[in-house]
Amino acid sequence: MDHIIGQNLTPTHTGDTPAGSAPIISEGSQATFMQDVIEASRTVPVLVDFWAEWCGPCKQLAPVLEKVVTAAKGRVRLVKIDIEANRALTAQLTQVGLPLQSIPMVAAFWKGQILDLFQGALPESEIKKFVEGVLKAAGGGTLPATELLAEADVALETSQPERAAELYSAVIGEEPENPKAWAGLIRAMLALDDEEAASAALADVPAKIAEAPEVAGARAALELKREGRKAAQEMESVRARLAANPEDHEARCELATALNAAGQHAEAAEELLHIIKTDRDWNNGAARQQLLRFFEAWGHMDPATLAARRKLSSLLFS
Repeated sequence: MDHIIGQNLTPTHTGDTPAGSAPIISEGSQATFMQDVIEASRTVPVLVDFWAEWCGPCKQLAPVLEKVVTAAKGRVRLVKIDIEANRALTAQLTQVGLPLQSIPMVAAFWKGQILDLFQGALPESEIKKFVEGVLKAAGGGTLPATELLAEADVALETSQPERAAELYSAVIGEEPENPKAWAGLIRAMLALDDEEAASAALADVPAKIAEAPEVAGARAALELKREGRKAAQEMESVRARLAANPEDHEARCELATALNAAGQHAEAAEELLHIIKTDRDWNNGAARQQLLRFFEAWGHMDPATLAARRKLSSLLFS
């Protein structure tokens, strides 16, 4: 939408309060719209929530929207406009193209213009995506929790699990239902060889996100860690069994589990692929099921997962 809103509205109040001193969340009106939205949007993106008392979905959206804006820590602002109490403003905005016939509607203003909008009571995850898109379009910024999460991921990937755990915990403090942060915290505890802390973190995951893919992957990693520890203790006997009988698939499966626990992902996958190549139906497809558990624990875009999945596909569909 390319309308420059400030040129299409008739301001009834200008005021002298600088945009920088405006609250993060405020009630707006016809009288304050130019100052609170148009002028303020020249320095920071401003979301405008158009609502009405009779609108049920508006009441569902409001607390979620406010939560996301508050978590943004001033990188965006929110102005709430009651369309019934501000009919003249509503009429003017409708004339410049805002679809206010259907609310709730949230419009993002930047540099005096409408940058983007959405309608309906979206879930929190979608609102976050919307705000992230607005921040990116307004100069490449991100939400604070997103930055912390990215920093935590880097710390975990660069063998700094203690730092990663601190950062993931900070994200959880901001967003208690962030599945990536919970999964990261569990994996950081595993990297520190603290299974007890990892188990405690898993137990604390909110029920609402307990089955999220990220959490499921971390849960699989924890389970495999436990199984691998036991298998590692029996490594010598497992290798002896394989030396005596290379087709002892049970022993080879146990070896794969121990290798996985030791971080030797490619080697673990090869052991299971050997079983599948030899007898894909062994133990009701147990080797393939274990390999799929590895994929879930490693992450579906992990290099070891991608390489092993290609080999698995070749075996199954050749």
